[in-house]
Amino acid sequence: MAAHGQAMNRSEELITAGVDVGTSSVKAAILRLHGEDLVDTLALRADRIRRRDLRKVIQEGYAAALQDAGLAAEDVAYMASTGEGELVEFRRGHFYGMTTHARGATFLLPQARAVLDVGALHARAMRIGGRSRVLANRMTSQCASGSGQFLENVARYLGVALEEVGPLSCQATNPQLVSSICAVLAETDVINMVSRGISTADILKGIHLSMAGRYTKLLRSIGAEGPVCITGGLAADVGLAQALREKTREEGMAVEIHTHALSIYAGALGAALWGGYRHRVLARRGEAVA
Repeated sequence: MAAHGQAMNRSEELITAGVDVGTSSVKAAILRLHGEDLVDTLALRADRIRRRDLRKVIQEGYAAALQDAGLAAEDVAYMASTGEGELVEFRRGHFYGMTTHARGATFLLPQARAVLDVGALHARAMRIGGRSRVLANRMTSQCASGSGQFLENVARYLGVALEEVGPLSCQATNPQLVSSICAVLAETDVINMVSRGISTADILKGIHLSMAGRYTKLLRSIGAEGPVCITGGLAADVGLAQALREKTREEGMAVEIHTHALSIYAGALGAALWGGYRHRVLARRGEAVA
């Protein structure tokens, strides 16, 4: 899969893995690290939880990722978790989600100076410096109507598949904003819009603009400037990214909104990358586990 940097001595190769346990899905990444400069992405996997036993989803998803990579569990030098990682019973270490998304974002977009992680229950903005260091951060509240779960609920009510939400939003001609910050009241707004005959595209674009308004405030509060990388479950929503570009331009912010085809895996990628770093530190101290 993806490769970055320049090749180094084969003896420095290291296999690492990361598992990101979110509210609605579990993501896994398996990497081959060549020194500190070249990374091969061997496997990426995302599994929706859908009311299944979470530990089983984690175990089966990781096993499938190993199979995709043509590896056995013992081939992995360091397996790291992030998110709700205490449920990953086979992990060697755990990293905080803010740290892993920052590292994953700079892996995918090296010029990124801020990260917007949009998940199922909340959104988090981070300003980052060199070596993916988080310099400032701010998070939305769980009850806000600016979450992935809220958007999924609305899409279900409108009879729209999640992958269709972004493209439909981009077709809007007269978007209708959702005014309430409460998810329950916002869903009531949507029901009223449907009864008034507002088109699905205009409803979705209005929701995206409302969400983007909240995210713009987060980015401003952390002093974001320059390239911003969207990560998390909604990173693939082209309508949301477009709405955020419109809102930040409207607010006169000096930011550039980017996403990446692999942005939903940023947390898992960051966990695997930080796991490789920790393994090398432990090896230098003579503490690494074979």
